[in-house]
Amino acid sequence: MFVDRAEITVISGKGGNGAVTFRRDPYVPDGGPDGGDGGNGGSVILRADKNLRTLMDLKYKRKYKADNGQDGMKRNRYGAKGKDLEIKVPVGTMIIDKETGHLMKDLVEDGDSVVVAKGGRGGKGNVHYKSSIRQAPNFAEAGSPAKERQIILELKLIADVGLLGFPNVGKSTLLSVCTNSKPKIAAYHFTTIDPNLGVVYLHDTSFVMADIAGIIEGASQGAGLGFKFLKHIERTKVLIHVVDISGSEGRDPIEDYEKIMEELEQFNPALLDKPQIVAANKCDIIFDEDKAEEFLKYMDKLNRKVFKISAATGQGVQELLNETLHQIETYEEPETNEMTMFDFEADEREEDYKVINGYLDADGVYVLEGKQLSKIFNSTNFTDSGSIRYLYNYIVKQGGIKLLKDIGLKDGDTIRIEDFEFDYSDD
Repeated sequence: MFVDRAEITVISGKGGNGAVTFRRDPYVPDGGPDGGDGGNGGSVILRADKNLRTLMDLKYKRKYKADNGQDGMKRNRYGAKGKDLEIKVPVGTMIIDKETGHLMKDLVEDGDSVVVAKGGRGGKGNVHYKSSIRQAPNFAEAGSPAKERQIILELKLIADVGLLGFPNVGKSTLLSVCTNSKPKIAAYHFTTIDPNLGVVYLHDTSFVMADIAGIIEGASQGAGLGFKFLKHIERTKVLIHVVDISGSEGRDPIEDYEKIMEELEQFNPALLDKPQIVAANKCDIIFDEDKAEEFLKYMDKLNRKVFKISAATGQGVQELLNETLHQIETYEEPETNEMTMFDFEADEREEDYKVINGYLDADGVYVLEGKQLSKIFNSTNFTDSGSIRYLYNYIVKQGGIKLLKDIGLKDGDTIRIEDFEFDYSDD
């Protein structure tokens, strides 16, 4: 089963807490601090793997979590880092943050990877908080919390050649003749409901050909198989437009050709700039010679290269493949605006991490927020005066009190940090 879209939840590992421990040496106040740092939490990483063709596994398993970092230990021993979790996806997978809709990474090469949820940083042990006036700090830093993110995975197949055409014009048959692929083939519309890939071996080289599910009028707005078809041809280098010129179903080949081109333009005008070869299929069973001849003249007027073929008998297929290989070898990637990848690690940078924000809420309480503030707050030992003083000094140093005063904080007003409230005093 081919699955080209999945939504999953990824959760990184929490950073381990720093340890509060003391040596037991004689003549050292309280034994002296020797608490080690906590280990960093594991990250969740997505990596492209050329051996995968579908997102089926991720469609049914929806949650992925990396290991937590280990807490620090006595004698300055660091906690172990949490193991990263690596998830393999097919080459051509786009990683999108669901909350913002921003693109995180487009994995277009085998081995490309992206960290979608970075592990929490390990907290510092109490040995880091020793000073000339604080000989025995009774507090340490908590590890950073885990990062949770919902992401959308969109697979766009990477093929050299894409087969265009209405249902039942012979695309699957052509693919089976050109490659070792064995797509389901039958004489009814929408036999192909999922993309099929095959490798064409020709003149000591090879290229990948994709037969993607048939298109109908209105596909660019999502009708029929709609986007499921159209998005997969965006990465191709060359398009083979397969048209049934036999008249066996009473269709007009010129009308079919124009409708397909219109759908391409409405979906993405850049598709019209790709090299395109027309395969006039079923030339061995032509019912309406006049319409077939009219189509060939129309293609000549548009300066389209047309190859009369019969996918069923193999007639003209070799010539078609020779021209396809020539177009691939002479293909030049068009200049396009490079896709913008949103920087999701910006909020982890030190300068942003330490920022403190403050505001007055509807209850008249002054609220302080900040990632580093939250981390220090959760590390505070409220039974230890040195630990409380460290928290308050951090707030002052980062401008938290000044910020609240600028918006009206006065002596006796209430300040809230997370779920803890206290009365402010100017003393």
